[in-house]
Amino acid sequence: MKTLDTPSQYAGKRVLVRSDLNVPMDGTTITDTGRIVASAPTLKALAEAGAKVIVMAHLGRPKGKPEGKYSLAPVVPVLAEAVGRAVEFASDTVGEDARAKAAALADGEILLLENLRFNPGETSKDEAERREFAEQLAALADAYVSDGFGVVHRKQASVYDIATLLPAAAGGLVAAEVEVCDRLLTDPARPYVVVLGGSKVSDKLGVISHLLERADTLIIGGGMVYTFLAAQGHAVGRSLLEEDQLDTVKSYLSDAAERGVEIVLPTDIVMAESFAADAEHWVRPVDSLEDTPAGAQGMGLDIGPESAGAYAERIAAARTVFWNGPMGVFEFPAFAAGTRAVAEALTDAHGGVADGRLTVVGGGDSASAIRNLGFADEQFGHISTGGGASLEYLEGKTLPGLSVLSDEER
Repeated sequence: MKTLDTPSQYAGKRVLVRSDLNVPMDGTTITDTGRIVASAPTLKALAEAGAKVIVMAHLGRPKGKPEGKYSLAPVVPVLAEAVGRAVEFASDTVGEDARAKAAALADGEILLLENLRFNPGETSKDEAERREFAEQLAALADAYVSDGFGVVHRKQASVYDIATLLPAAAGGLVAAEVEVCDRLLTDPARPYVVVLGGSKVSDKLGVISHLLERADTLIIGGGMVYTFLAAQGHAVGRSLLEEDQLDTVKSYLSDAAERGVEIVLPTDIVMAESFAADAEHWVRPVDSLEDTPAGAQGMGLDIGPESAGAYAERIAAARTVFWNGPMGVFEFPAFAAGTRAVAEALTDAHGGVADGRLTVVGGGDSASAIRNLGFADEQFGHISTGGGASLEYLEGKTLPGLSVLSDEER
């Protein structure tokens, strides 16, 4: 993979940088600046080297046309603070404003284009339409740097097609993410523990299969755990359950046993009467989850304290940990204890980094959870900016945004 080794080679050139600035918003307020902060070093290095930096990014899922709530305008002051210099903003992507401001850039200046997904060509499945948009973007610059790891698994105009049109390289963020993923896949220090949460088993099918061949222990939490518990014969009330995945889960349990891989499931669950922050709730062993005042109408919203303690012990004994997905509904304080326990255990494990330990928070909801729960990024070995991308990489899939950077024929 071609990497951005010497930013000085871009001095005086216009460089299009694909960043991932898809941050969570509450109205116009950014609630987690993690991706902006992670994107800043590459942009700052290019600007300090004298490049004319044009930043491309998306926010949310607009339907190929401008929508005010998805404007990147609120990102500008936060990005400017992160890079330590002014950031100009274009009100379009390849229109008159973008072209004029890109042409007027001086060495070391930074321009942020409006949301790429306001143009239907960005995400189009029609290769001709997508390439046409990529050509319009490419006309703004002399070179391209891919630094949005959160989108490298997407075959989109600003991720894939543009790298076939301009001299291209991976930025520092993407290079670092790939290095960490490679360590998880090819040379993990052992014991190697994988912690998987989130809502659905179906979202994690590929990564579970792939990691059963590599990990020593798989710890399961979140909404997906109820399908595992149901596969073992437990009644789970109205907890999230994917009945069509029961046979798949049973095959995972069998495969793990044959391989000598431990799959750790909770022994207790926090059951609630409803999905609400103030819902009445009770801790119950997994063999009596419906033994509450809510009966069969109860739903599991977090792992219980006994399970949280057991999970923390296994994490503390590991030398490599990959965590993707919260243990419960961490947005509700009453159901955040399981996720907090896992995060705290990872911070303790990171304290042994001198012994070759690696703790990785796999982006997405996990990254949001640790910040919302008051943890600092420095407390962990690595926080990925791309939940979906990191999972697909660990599944062994070919990611378009990375493969295009390795293609010598492009």
